[in-house]
Amino acid sequence: MKTIAIVFLSLGIFCSHASAAAVTATYTNSNQNVTLTGLGGTGGVGQSSVEWGACSFDGTNTNCIVTAPYTGVGGGGTITITLSYGGNGPSPFLANSTSPGSDLITFGILPGNSGKIVVSLQESTGANVTFLSDNFVFFYSSATCTGVPAGSCAVGQVGLTPNATISGPVHGTFDATPNILAAISASSYGGFAALAPSTWVEVYGTNLANVLSQTWGSADFNGNNAPTALGGTTITIGGQPAFVDFVSPNQANAQVPSNLSPGPQPVVVSTPGGTSVAYTVTVNATEPGMLAPAVFKLPAGQYIGALFPDYSTFVLPPGSVNGVQSARAKPGDTIILYGIGFGPVTPDNPAGILVTAANQITGTLQISFAGTPATVNYDGLTGGFIGLYQFNVVVPNVAANDLTPLTFSLNGNPGIQTLLVAIGN
Repeated sequence: MKTIAIVFLSLGIFCSHASAAAVTATYTNSNQNVTLTGLGGTGGVGQSSVEWGACSFDGTNTNCIVTAPYTGVGGGGTITITLSYGGNGPSPFLANSTSPGSDLITFGILPGNSGKIVVSLQESTGANVTFLSDNFVFFYSSATCTGVPAGSCAVGQVGLTPNATISGPVHGTFDATPNILAAISASSYGGFAALAPSTWVEVYGTNLANVLSQTWGSADFNGNNAPTALGGTTITIGGQPAFVDFVSPNQANAQVPSNLSPGPQPVVVSTPGGTSVAYTVTVNATEPGMLAPAVFKLPAGQYIGALFPDYSTFVLPPGSVNGVQSARAKPGDTIILYGIGFGPVTPDNPAGILVTAANQITGTLQISFAGTPATVNYDGLTGGFIGLYQFNVVVPNVAANDLTPLTFSLNGNPGIQTLLVAIGN
């Protein structure tokens, strides 16, 4: 009987990339059967419901597992592929052919349901590493079919034939290697394609962590020094360790090292699953961005994330954002802006170290309201934080207007964000 290949992707589109240090687990025939039942499909594209191995209900979720021995990662061991969904009803997972007549499929899920796919490797060394499944393949090598002719026992044909089934043990491969798909500066501060020393970067991709989500905490610090590894994930930029603040399988955030040279620099992510291909970013001496979160993007435009000195009231048209305390600023008020990527400060405070003393940026900063320059009483890194700049700004004498443009320049170079601020009288 012919071997039938099935590619499984974790509820989304997967893009295959070459890997600098791929780590692939190859598993042999599973201890449980996988059964697909045809739903009919349309336009020659088959669709099947999925019965995945052995299932159990933990009181909240149903967890269906397929296990098999594997080789190739950590000396080999046992792979467990788990499909998990809420409740204890029938599986909501669907297997959709990728194109008419294809035996290749992607996973979907019935509307109104939620689920996840997790791959765990219990290594012979004793280590257990877990990934959201972004890249694994399995094969039916001795499948049994019902409802279709013996010569048509194939995934695509079963999916096109209501109530037909294909069932049997599976074998295949799982590639745990991290893939970087994008790297930008912090999205709430402009989300620029270029980085700067000591700024913040968001790395997007697959297999970026073998934990579902982890943010650094006090236990991860060594005194005032931030961690360079979190949840088993490390990031280097220009060959230097970055300071890792957050990791998940699809996103990792870090502070960029201080002493990078301008120009193209490689970003590399490493996990227990391997090391990614380098993703090249441009590094500039500065790449300034002001805090302007997406929730402050209103029909009139993007408002800056400015605070009053009570640190709880934002400078916005009152009531413009649900659940956010807001008020208009008046001429003479001091308001607080935040930023990243504004360059070195004096006295120096390198990346990865909590700020403990007042300081000042070495560059020349100008902030204007509707073209009128404002007085900046403080322009430096924020105490108790890492890589976060604070600007205490006195609102100049400008007319009341909820659509007041706020602009800034650093060393004579204008910022590229288009920002608004609400001014009253």
